[in-house]
Amino acid sequence: MYKRNYYATHPDMMECVSNEELRERYLIQDLFREGEVVLNYTHADRFVIGGVQVGGSEVRLPDQAEPASAAGHPFLERRELAIVHVGGAPGTVTVDGERFALGNKDCLYVTMGAKEVVFSGQGARFYLASCPAHKAFATRKLSIAEANALERGSLEESNERTIYQLVIPGICDSAQLVMGLTVLKPGSVWNTMPPHIHERRSEIYFYFDLGEADRVMHFMGEGEAMRHLVVGNDEAVISPVWSIHMGAGTRSYAFIWAMAGENQDYTDMNVLDICQLS
Repeated sequence: MYKRNYYATHPDMMECVSNEELRERYLIQDLFREGEVVLNYTHADRFVIGGVQVGGSEVRLPDQAEPASAAGHPFLERRELAIVHVGGAPGTVTVDGERFALGNKDCLYVTMGAKEVVFSGQGARFYLASCPAHKAFATRKLSIAEANALERGSLEESNERTIYQLVIPGICDSAQLVMGLTVLKPGSVWNTMPPHIHERRSEIYFYFDLGEADRVMHFMGEGEAMRHLVVGNDEAVISPVWSIHMGAGTRSYAFIWAMAGENQDYTDMNVLDICQLS
């Protein structure tokens, strides 16, 4: 069922791994294949990260296939899911017979217990982030126009950006998933600044709206022993609880941040001063 499994790691493992090993452990690539649902499983708070590119016919979120004891059960039997439309062509997601039309950067939260999720709209591209849930909430559309928008940074610091809070307490109830979308203004290239870590939850960044030749230098690792990944369009990076996350691109771009763990407080983070990094 899953294209890749990503296992949990300790910060000591960062000291001797090659760049290729670093990419193998933390970078999620090839999320979009026409006519398919691509899913990846990570032990970082048991996230499932996926993508759907709709072709000439609709695409259905598959039932569980592993382990054998779960085979045939709905994917969302004990999970919740957030879907963000990251393509240009309009798309539709149908959840247990209810249709939701999504434009670019619109989000759909799908509650635990939903039995059937179907994607349609030729050329539509959907990013998926799912984590375990203990309680069912309401499935609902969250348009980018209705998100809670926070203006942060400045052009002088090359980090002027809008943070769109989507699945977050007070806007959309969820069991543990917290997710939003950040869009950098033209001329800005730095995303999260200053960098921070979350001791109580993992975070995953999905980068998009980059040109074919553009890249983001995503910094990770412990603050005193940083490493980096070179990330292209439509690629995601897993951030363990001990890892900072920040990046700078060759041009402005957008990214989706998704968090799961024991705490949904958006402000619960350990902020590092830039002078602490090495």
